Amino acid sequence: MVMKHVELETVCGVTSALPENILPEVAFAGKSNVGKSSLINTLMNRKSLARTSSQPGKTQTINFYNINGAVYFVDLPGYGYAKITESEKRKWGVMVENYLHRSRQLKTVFLLIDIRHDPSNNDKMMYDWIVHQGYEPVVIATKLDKIKRSQVQKHLKAVRTGLNLKPESLVFPFSALTKQGRDEILEYVESLL
Repeated sequence: MVMKHVELETVCGVTSALPENILPEVAFAGKSNVGKSSLINTLMNRKSLARTSSQPGKTQTINFYNINGAVYFVDLPGYGYAKITESEKRKWGVMVENYLHRSRQLKTVFLLIDIRHDPSNNDKMMYDWIVHQGYEPVVIATKLDKIKRSQVQKHLKAVRTGLNLKPESLVFPFSALTKQGRDEILEYVESLL
């Protein structure tokens, strides 16, 4: 998948109506500091279209990136560390749930997990919640460059065990720094279209 044309087309906050897209969508969910914006920027081959920040919880909206007029990358708000009130978190939850229920074009949900750590309770809850919404999440294990190559299989096994994945569940190891995993993820996205 060559990135010819990429643009942030729609931004939906808690009070916004979701767009009635006719193109397929793939969504990205993950904890606030898991590197979601970095992943999306790397996939889109852009430096900073998706805003990255040292302060977790920057994405507070659902952002729709139009890729080549062929597919939308949908950036969902991060969960976990964001310093926001409980009522705000509930609003985000409802917003994301509405999206998962209402999108007629959603092909898959990618769940990002930091490969360095066992999945947290929040990660497990999110995985189970996405399954409960009727999707089989595809896991992207981020921050691959932060562990030794000899440790990769051990950490991938911990991710699989921690989320109680089925043997056939897909897990893509990924590094925004080295771009390792980028081509495999994009090939998978293309296979859905």
